[in-house]
Amino acid sequence: MSHLGTPDADPGARAVRRRPKNRRTQIAAVSAAEFAALGYHRVSMEDIATRLGITSTALYRHFPSKYALFAGELLRLGEVTVAAVGLPEVAAGWPARRRLGYAIDRIIAQTIANRATVGLARWEHRYLEEPDKRTVDQHFATALTELSALIGAVRPSLSAHQRRILAVGIFSTASSLGDHRITLATKPLSALLNSACWSLIETDLPTPTEPPPGPRAIEIPPTLKHELLLHEAIRLFHEHGYPNVTVEDIAAAANLPSPSAVYRYYRGKADLLTTAFRRTANHMSAVIAPTLAESPTPTAALTKLIDMYVAGAHEDRALIHVYFAEFARLPDSARTPLRLIQRQIVTEWSTLLAAIRPTLTPAESQILIHAALTLPVDYDRALTPTTPFPRQHLTHLMKSLLMIPTHP
Repeated sequence: MSHLGTPDADPGARAVRRRPKNRRTQIAAVSAAEFAALGYHRVSMEDIATRLGITSTALYRHFPSKYALFAGELLRLGEVTVAAVGLPEVAAGWPARRRLGYAIDRIIAQTIANRATVGLARWEHRYLEEPDKRTVDQHFATALTELSALIGAVRPSLSAHQRRILAVGIFSTASSLGDHRITLATKPLSALLNSACWSLIETDLPTPTEPPPGPRAIEIPPTLKHELLLHEAIRLFHEHGYPNVTVEDIAAAANLPSPSAVYRYYRGKADLLTTAFRRTANHMSAVIAPTLAESPTPTAALTKLIDMYVAGAHEDRALIHVYFAEFARLPDSARTPLRLIQRQIVTEWSTLLAAIRPTLTPAESQILIHAALTLPVDYDRALTPTTPFPRQHLTHLMKSLLMIPTHP
């Protein structure tokens, strides 16, 4: 008997497979989800065809290459982003706050609708060919400019740079949904993100008491070859993307006589990536217990964790970016235990947030923590390619997004 009382199929009947009318759309959606989950370079056309239950030949009839699928999705997401901040004609008569609210609601709605693939635009767009990359970058720049203008109409006292800071924060908060799988019904999820975005908009950035520090000078003794290799590998992964870096590149950067010398210390570049991830995750996990023991309140504890996290992001900007961007490249054997550590970290942070804001559900707390943790990376990419973003601004923005008191 078939499941749920469904009649058994006639064993003599011939199965008829009808080609869906929106086959191209279906192919694009499935391929984009695969790219987002595994990374562009780990997915083949054969993988996509298998996932769809069609032959590779049938797939190539619709799209000439894997790159065409990849670029097409990122270009579509870019167009969606621009459209999200566009206002209807009737909005010309709306108050400034309503106009900004309309754009924020659209940004959140479009992000939720494209959640399965929004992470693709965040972390994989560097693999676009230059003309397509310029187009996608221009889409985001246009959307950022439009949103900054809407923020300026609500808060005219802000400088152009301050408006841009808040606009980046809104896009970062919404798009952080692509970095995790925590589920929440659309209505409460939209309300949660909306409140977080408005909290950012209404915050007043403090005046830094000191200029941001310059890039940290890393001095590794020549005898510590394993540390030198790790440092150079992360730098190269950050600058060029993990798939574009070879063992030969790493050996040359570390001044080793040959690529084979790398294998005296690591099993390969995947081992280097795994080591860096493990160190970062273990460090973030290890500081939680002492911080809880030393802090008189949950607010003080979470504030201290934020301060330490931002300090680490400033000290090693390449590592924090690689930590978010290259997780899909980890070997399967390493990904599972590291994901468990990551979840533990988010759970501990979100438990503190729930103690500060007891009306939040566990899922809501975790979603906000994920959004806060990606802020330093997004600000680093969008605003400060050469100079670190002021630490005081970052810690203040993270606390504003979480809607916790500025002072413990």
